[in-house]
Amino acid sequence: MVFACGTSNYNVGIFHLSNHAFFKALLFLSAGSVIHALSDEQDMRKMGGLLRIVPYTYATMFIGSLSLMGFPFMAGFYSKDIILELAFSKFILSSHFAYWLGVVSAFFTSFYSMRLVYLTFWSKTNSFRYSIQNAHDVSKLTGFALIILVFCSIFIGYLTSDMAVGVGTNFWGNSLICLPEHSDILNAEFLPVFIKLIPVIFSCLGMSCSLIVYCLLDKKLKFQFKKSYFGNLFYTFFSKKWFFDKIYNELVGQSILYSGYSHTYIIIDRGILEFLGPYGISRLVYSKCLNIKGFHSGLLYHSLLFYFLGIILSFFLIGLCPQLLSFIDINFIFIFLVIFFITCYKKL
Repeated sequence: MVFACGTSNYNVGIFHLSNHAFFKALLFLSAGSVIHALSDEQDMRKMGGLLRIVPYTYATMFIGSLSLMGFPFMAGFYSKDIILELAFSKFILSSHFAYWLGVVSAFFTSFYSMRLVYLTFWSKTNSFRYSIQNAHDVSKLTGFALIILVFCSIFIGYLTSDMAVGVGTNFWGNSLICLPEHSDILNAEFLPVFIKLIPVIFSCLGMSCSLIVYCLLDKKLKFQFKKSYFGNLFYTFFSKKWFFDKIYNELVGQSILYSGYSHTYIIIDRGILEFLGPYGISRLVYSKCLNIKGFHSGLLYHSLLFYFLGIILSFFLIGLCPQLLSFIDINFIFIFLVIFFITCYKKL
């Protein structure tokens, strides 16, 4: 969706959002069914062998995975492919670079989607015995929700593509506006067939690579590769998510936190802001109050003197700036005078 909006094709972005909502909801609900069936187990490496135990969930998750891959004529195919075609149809270097990034992303999406299906349903089970014995398929109510999502994941792209993103459609009216110089839908329609097939080819290639790695390659061969120097580096690199989190946390996150503590927190928060803010104001008020405290002798004529000086100062300020009356409530003045006379009476 963000990819499409980056190419100024907002209608295509919303179209992919609606398609994505159906097959992603199908995948999440199916995943929840698998987790619930295996006593809340969430690690795919501890699953497997569920094809015959939860066949209904297997069918729904397989269909959702195919739609996510952009398999031909599924819902994801209609929106993902047109986004990539629109990126290519701008015919500039940056858009072609984005196009190939999207194609490579489609390859990895297909790879991990097929890996999900294999590790969860096709492979030999790695689950605990009690989890397999108590595994069960979805209830009727959940199954009904899944079948609706299955239908939409298969047909919603075909049924709504011409209406939402077809050439000349006025479905969005004036709610979405794309400037003519940013509109590339006509160029995308007439791209060579080979360019249109590249995302599909990479998706199928990702599926094939996943099946080869997890189904056909001998486990001993994979284990020997993992033990080798290059294989260990390769496995560690991908298992650690390309070390992206390590680089981000240690080089970026820790640096920002250290700088924030040593400069922002100590110098500004605990220094300048604290001195000019609550701590400084409280110290200033406290010290001035200690100075003023000496004037409070407890004698009546001293108290009356300060009361009269305050009243005279108030009237002087009001006479100097009459606009102050608009900010002073007459009730406040009345209450002040009442308190003044009561205080004088108590002093007497």
